[in-house]
Amino acid sequence: MSDSTQLIKEKLDIVDFIKKYVELKPAGKNFKGVCPFHKEKTPSFMVSPERQSWHCFGSCGEGGDIIKFLMKYENIEFFDALKILAEKTGVELKNSNSDFKSYNNLYNVMNEAKEFFKKNLFQSRVALDYLKERGLKEETVRIFELGLASDNPDILTRHLLSKGFKIEEIEKAGLNIKTERGTYWDRFRSRLMFPIHNHLGKTVAFTGRIMPGNEHLKVGKYVNSPETPIFRKSKVLYGFFNTKNDIRDTNTAVLVEGQMDFLMMWQDGVKNVVATSGTALTEEHLKALRRFADELILSFDSDEAGQKAAERAIDLAGANDFSVKLLVLEDENTKDPADMVKDNPGKIKEMLQGAKSARDYYFYKYITKTADDPKTKKQNIRIILTKIKNLSSAIDRDDWLKALSKLAKIDENVLSEEMDRISITRPKEIRDVDLNIPSEGLSRLDVVIQRLFGVLLYRDKLDKAKDYVKYFPARYAKVYENLLSHKKGQVSDGLAETMDMINLRFSFENQDLDDSKIDKEIDLLLKESKKEGIKERQRQMMKSIEILEDGEDEKELEKIKKNYRSLTEELNNI
Repeated sequence: MSDSTQLIKEKLDIVDFIKKYVELKPAGKNFKGVCPFHKEKTPSFMVSPERQSWHCFGSCGEGGDIIKFLMKYENIEFFDALKILAEKTGVELKNSNSDFKSYNNLYNVMNEAKEFFKKNLFQSRVALDYLKERGLKEETVRIFELGLASDNPDILTRHLLSKGFKIEEIEKAGLNIKTERGTYWDRFRSRLMFPIHNHLGKTVAFTGRIMPGNEHLKVGKYVNSPETPIFRKSKVLYGFFNTKNDIRDTNTAVLVEGQMDFLMMWQDGVKNVVATSGTALTEEHLKALRRFADELILSFDSDEAGQKAAERAIDLAGANDFSVKLLVLEDENTKDPADMVKDNPGKIKEMLQGAKSARDYYFYKYITKTADDPKTKKQNIRIILTKIKNLSSAIDRDDWLKALSKLAKIDENVLSEEMDRISITRPKEIRDVDLNIPSEGLSRLDVVIQRLFGVLLYRDKLDKAKDYVKYFPARYAKVYENLLSHKKGQVSDGLAETMDMINLRFSFENQDLDDSKIDKEIDLLLKESKKEGIKERQRQMMKSIEILEDGEDEKELEKIKKNYRSLTEELNNI
């Protein structure tokens, strides 16, 4: 795959390619534009034709090569992006290639599993009767390829092995689980199976709903596929492949929480619906939807957890420039849209027409509905002001502020002044599981060292940093070593992305560089890198001290404390 990947990159110019998506203007030897991955007014998106890379120096901090750009922009996985670029360049991805074959086999094993589950479903009268009882028609079941996992512990694994798939491939696809004894059990047993499709309509994952009569405390009602090389749950929305054209045509997406809500609404004529499945709403979900629609109608369960999820979703969607409305189920006996459709066919479409705006929802919840004592009123107004400040659109912020002033009977200028005092952290993403993915954000130490390397390269004075390298984080020390031993700033593959960022940062920050000030800046940056490097070491030491204070290794504890004091003295002398 590496040869094919490199050939594709060589055949495509990254600037010409990205210009199809982003308006780029020259910035020295590089190009600058408004980042397509977050809302911004001042361009912070840089593209380097020399290094064939891009990086955003704004709030999202994203960066990479031409393949990474296509993956991010189109919300697709690496292999799918590579295939699209291969078609553009005429590069052949050979089936004999191990990486290519590995990805293909994952798709194939998931498709075979889906067909196996479908066959099982239509052989089970119990499962078909249950779906009918829930209100699903056979046509809907067939279109969305529902299936059934039997209660046999390894029947799917044995079936897939008989079809020529390797046990490692089945496990990698998330279809079985290796036990402590080294045997394999199917991940899904006694469950209705809902296949999840990617943007190309290929099955990449499953959600399994426990069959009635098999529920007990040790078994979750829903089980979802784990993340795999072809499935990232923060990117994929259930049903989106089937409904994206309707979403585009109506310029509106109706978002529900689960598969049954989706299927019942779709069956009832709401064709622009989409669902989260196995995860909470994420920013990547919204970015995928935002290319098809301006308006988002949210439908969440009426219980407390559902309402909390709705509020988080409103704030995240508002920060991503959606016009947001809520489908409010007024019947107290109706918990979700699936029940509404079953009990009142056709009613849901009528209710969507009267969906309540997010502004009206918040104003009712925090102003109209609440007590009128001064303390509560002030707290709730601040909550709403936080919501307003979070909105991406200045037009929406102005509209909300004017309406709040009128409703709360407080001067708009006073509200605006109060809002200016409020600091917010825009929601990046809402997850139900922490995937332990490193933050894209940079520390002050990162920024200082990247800037330092940029000016040292510009002045060809890398040797000035030789006495300061010991204060650098390991990755930057390695970059420095590479820079000293390679011509023209070329570094080993493992450090190339960091080096790309350093070069682009220097270009981004130096459109009108004053050479007379560079040498003075180098001295200041060297001093600052030492200070920040010492502070970072102290932070790491403090973590060790906190751990050791609860233990019995007093000798090691005293040693670290002594080193900490030495660093403090060194810091004070800078």
